[in-house]
Amino acid sequence: MLTNQTLHAFIPTLNPTRAKEFYGETLGLPQVSESPFALEFNANGTLLRVTTVQALIPQPFTVLGWGVDDIEDMIGQLTAKGIYFEIFGFFEQDDLGIWLAPDGTKVAWFKDPDGNLLSLAESKK
Repeated sequence: MLTNQTLHAFIPTLNPTRAKEFYGETLGLPQVSESPFALEFNANGTLLRVTTVQALIPQPFTVLGWGVDDIEDMIGQLTAKGIYFEIFGFFEQDDLGIWLAPDGTKVAWFKDPDGNLLSLAESKK
């Protein structure tokens, strides 16, 4: 039914000015629109709608993630832009914050300015 339909992703923000800088400038997503209600970015063909909300309780799980070809390189690029990668302490992660999943996937997490948990994942090759 929805197999051939376009997916839109949503993420909340309390501060659209900070979100615009983070998603547009820091992460490098092209902005496609802006209204009093939301910012929209092109995330490699998926519309990412950053919706302005009045209240937000960040969730303790990943709400948005990217598949990447080289997680170490991407972590280096994002760290150079001031992004901190989370070290959780309840499973083993390396010094970059990478967790090696049982299937060989490498995963690392970081937060946006609102505390939303985002991830990078490099599938086993």
